Amino acid sequence: MAFVTVDNIKKSFPLANGNQYIALKGIDLTIQQGEFISLIGHSGCGKSTLLNMIAGLDQPTEGIVLLQGEQILRPGPDRMVVFQNYSLLPWMTVRQNIALAVNNVLGHLPSTEREQVIEQHIDMVGLRHAADKPPDQLSGGMKQRVAIARALAIRPKLLLLDEPFGALDALTRGNLQEQLMQICEENHVTAVMVTHDVDEAILLSDRVVMLTNGPESKIGQILDVDIPRPRKRMEVVNHPNYYSYRSEIIYFLNQQKQIKKLRARKTTAIARHGLEKINLEIGFVPLTACAPLVVAKEKGFFTHHGLDEVHLVRESSWRGIQDGIAGGYLDAAQMPSGMPVWLTVGGMNDQPLPVVTALTMTRNGNAITLDKRFYEQGILTLNDLKWMLLETPNKRHTFGAVHPASMHSLLLRYWLAAGGIDPNHDVSVTTIPPAQMVAQLEAGNIDGYCIGEPWNVRAAVEDIGYTIATDLEIWDGHPGKVLGVREDWALAYPNTHVALVKALLEACRYCTDEKNHDEVREILSRPEYLATELDYIYLGDSSHRVCDIHPSPREYAHHQFFGAGVNRPSRTENLWIMTQLARWGEVPFPRNWVEVLERVCKVSVFSIAARELGLAELSYSRGPIHLFDGVTFTADDPIAYLNSLAIKHDIYMAEVPLSTPIARSA
Repeated sequence: MAFVTVDNIKKSFPLANGNQYIALKGIDLTIQQGEFISLIGHSGCGKSTLLNMIAGLDQPTEGIVLLQGEQILRPGPDRMVVFQNYSLLPWMTVRQNIALAVNNVLGHLPSTEREQVIEQHIDMVGLRHAADKPPDQLSGGMKQRVAIARALAIRPKLLLLDEPFGALDALTRGNLQEQLMQICEENHVTAVMVTHDVDEAILLSDRVVMLTNGPESKIGQILDVDIPRPRKRMEVVNHPNYYSYRSEIIYFLNQQKQIKKLRARKTTAIARHGLEKINLEIGFVPLTACAPLVVAKEKGFFTHHGLDEVHLVRESSWRGIQDGIAGGYLDAAQMPSGMPVWLTVGGMNDQPLPVVTALTMTRNGNAITLDKRFYEQGILTLNDLKWMLLETPNKRHTFGAVHPASMHSLLLRYWLAAGGIDPNHDVSVTTIPPAQMVAQLEAGNIDGYCIGEPWNVRAAVEDIGYTIATDLEIWDGHPGKVLGVREDWALAYPNTHVALVKALLEACRYCTDEKNHDEVREILSRPEYLATELDYIYLGDSSHRVCDIHPSPREYAHHQFFGAGVNRPSRTENLWIMTQLARWGEVPFPRNWVEVLERVCKVSVFSIAARELGLAELSYSRGPIHLFDGVTFTADDPIAYLNSLAIKHDIYMAEVPLSTPIARSA
């Protein structure tokens, strides 16, 4: 049986106008004895409200809270709260403040035993020298130690902490955190803490419970912190999972902030110029490949095609893009070329979400970068890397990619497997947001990565890493970034969809023209877009095969934005992506793969847009896929292709349940 059970809690407050504000809704949480749980989220998400209901200081509107199977209906000495403001009686000394709680709760004990408890807890928090001082003679950290000692002295079943260290300086806070951990571990205390501090939550917690924005806040995610105890504040950052945990929480908090902004800006569809919707929220990730979106905004292509109110929403990671599309906060987005298929076949939480693409915005532009120490060891080829891995079997090497369905991940895995390296067993491939790649490489947390520009060039310029292979070598002409929209959105706003493709197709053509490159680079470098130096931004075409950036032995990765066969979505390419996702166990291979391809690739929308722009010659197919290892992929028999692969995960097949497409209401 769980020690604490929060069962389907709802909490609402009456408003002056007779309505109700629903602070929390549908909260379910179980806490085991001895666990340390942190509640984190933005102000107003109901963290303290939930803590107060566990303490019995407030009652839920619906649902119940149980402590060891007993419903919590009122405050009690089995639950002690430590507040941020200390709550000490100013006319009493340290000893007297602790004694007040002990004598009231443990009055049944002999006086000598109560005095022993008091003195024990004074020593526990290191305040023997201040035992007879009143609060006004204590520092903030000392006052908080008194509050913790008083709470623990009555031997509560549950310790509840409401931002207990929020008002303290960094040094005092760090020392108290370590003391609290030691006390909780030695006394097997169960604790629930409200905090705004991400690092504090990771340091102290067994689990971090993340709450979504209010109103109607709910538990958005629970993160298990699998770091061994005892933990030391200065050492915990060296745990290999620390920055992954930190990134996960920061991503969640940033995403909630983004959602709040989008909710505030979101309006009903505005129809104008014969379009069903001219007010769009379009997501992008700060990479050189976002150039078509940025140019369409800055050079007026959106407006020219009737899209008068377009907001570009900058996301820090591709996960932000997928969540924005899934949650309906984004109308459209720049996506890795594998994301529409991945979402459609159920890559996100095993729930198929039909997403379509009618435009390939970039091809190529990715590269594989390794830590510069590998260059110093003479690792210049895939075969060199393989022998190095064979010679260091006891060392686990980690590579970064930006999303399981990104071409970065699929190309990296294909490249490794072609060299006899199993990416699921011989190395680790972990997901890291693009902007963190260089920092993670420099810190030694990863050995290399596959990513789009400007992050490969930047690693070389800053002498942190070098490019060992570009996608020009692995698959020259592969789809890099695509335009993605939900299928129901495309059905609800068909004219808007065509207008969006037209505006971006014109922007792609603008980005390709060399006379515009300096202007485009300057626009991309701005704070609202890439926020990086011009020296890191390259737009050159794929005919240039020389890179003078030392120590790179290869050319930098060039983008293709526009041209014959560049922008039309390809069913063959999406089928290859589907096989690779199945190859590495990301999703089962769909038995109804022909239907999936028809649903994902909106060639008809692209053809209409190209024809209306007078660019009908761009609509022809690219033909078979030729890869660097001599393999030619066609759409003839994907099952036989998967069976022929020597290195792969166990491959499963399943029917993807795609509902009949129905346009959502505008």
